[in-house]
Amino acid sequence: MKFLLPSTALLSLLVLSGCEDHRMPDSPDITLQNRSVTPVLAKLLPGAGNAKAFSLLSSDDVLEQSPNYVFGGSADGAGLFQNPDGNYTILVNNEDNFAVSRITLDKAFKPVKGEYVLNSDGGTWRLCSATLVTPLEHGFGPLFLTCGESGQESRTHALNVDASVNQASVSREVPALGRWSAENALPLPKTAYPGKTVIMIGDDDSDVNGGQLAMYMSNTVGDLENGSLYMLKRSDDKQTEMDMKVGSSYNVEFVKIDDHKTLTGAQINAKVNDLKAIKFGRVEDVDYRKGGGANSREVIFAVTGQDNSGVNADYSRSKYGRIYHLVLDANDPSKGKLEVLLDGDDKTSIANTFQDPDNVCVTNNYIYIMEDPNGYGDEKHDGYVYQYNLNTKNLVPVLEIDHRRNEADAAKYNVGGTSKLGSWESSGMIDVSNVTGRPNTFMLGIQAHTWRDAKYQGVDGGSVRKAENQASQLILIEGLPR
Repeated sequence: MKFLLPSTALLSLLVLSGCEDHRMPDSPDITLQNRSVTPVLAKLLPGAGNAKAFSLLSSDDVLEQSPNYVFGGSADGAGLFQNPDGNYTILVNNEDNFAVSRITLDKAFKPVKGEYVLNSDGGTWRLCSATLVTPLEHGFGPLFLTCGESGQESRTHALNVDASVNQASVSREVPALGRWSAENALPLPKTAYPGKTVIMIGDDDSDVNGGQLAMYMSNTVGDLENGSLYMLKRSDDKQTEMDMKVGSSYNVEFVKIDDHKTLTGAQINAKVNDLKAIKFGRVEDVDYRKGGGANSREVIFAVTGQDNSGVNADYSRSKYGRIYHLVLDANDPSKGKLEVLLDGDDKTSIANTFQDPDNVCVTNNYIYIMEDPNGYGDEKHDGYVYQYNLNTKNLVPVLEIDHRRNEADAAKYNVGGTSKLGSWESSGMIDVSNVTGRPNTFMLGIQAHTWRDAKYQGVDGGSVRKAENQASQLILIEGLPR
């Protein structure tokens, strides 16, 4: 499969690679204000300091250039770039629609147009986290890498940023990245290993073989066809996740999966024992530390956790979730050191309030951690976004999702009765500071799972998810440190 860029994408490429701050130098200042008819479905907590939140887009908004477009539910992985005309584009997964939306914003950052560039026929699987790949950051692209997470036979899509809406029903799957129930496929920046393509893949599997941290590697920049696929293992061959503790460092290596393009997902997953790979309790989102240099080789990933029953009855995998820190060798990406940064199963630790961390957004100095509802029935709060300081090791919640249970419009957002504590989630947080020109500004998706209505059914235009009826929202947060 060749990933050829059409002429308009080449124009976008020029913008994306043309200035060090990802932004055209003569751009007018954007205006941060509430753009949506929907209120911000989140509350900033004291740990957020003087940060402010703004509603950007929701499923109830009518956009002036596309009045028939309806933003789908379960907003997840996203990317933002500026167009040659000075306007902006957001690509965002609508996870449970199996779809990708493309939103155009004007120069002031007002959404004006929406369209589906991948619908449920082309998306094929639940689409969770995603990575916008750009020449400036990664050395190739621009592409939107979005992962399928509907079981171990799912694949990852590579979508051109200017993909035609007329091709929305066409799958963009990439066989070389293997078959996984994947949350994200994250290329490391071009400064990490010059001349190579190194992509980290989080495998959200909770079955007998566990979830994996996988790696795709090619010795050619931008090659998504001819590289090799690997699984992470400890050098001492110990496979049990819960054997690893906060405060210790473990030598690890990535071991090759031979002939991976000929294997089914079940066969790939079954390699875990042959290769002695670590069996994690659902590897979810992956990100790298920003700032360039050695930071480019620091990988952060979330293990969401799974109930200690069934295949995890022995509690060998995390239940309440963990955050891991992987430092790759400067010369060889197949070697590194792994540590547990935060352990939600240790109720004496600073992570004792974890209810299953799902997604991560990593800056130079911080990790922002989004929670997934665990469904165990012991939730103590609605979904948090946590801020973890990589330098001071301090963890604090900065945002809590607002279900609007006690508001006049409570019935709209709590269809079927009052939503359970922690049953909504946030996802797809990205740092948009460099693109917008507004320091310390982030975008976040709110998955309001009990906000449902017939008018949201099948809005992606595909035939696979015609009954999907969730709504969701994108918000902006200004004032969180990077």
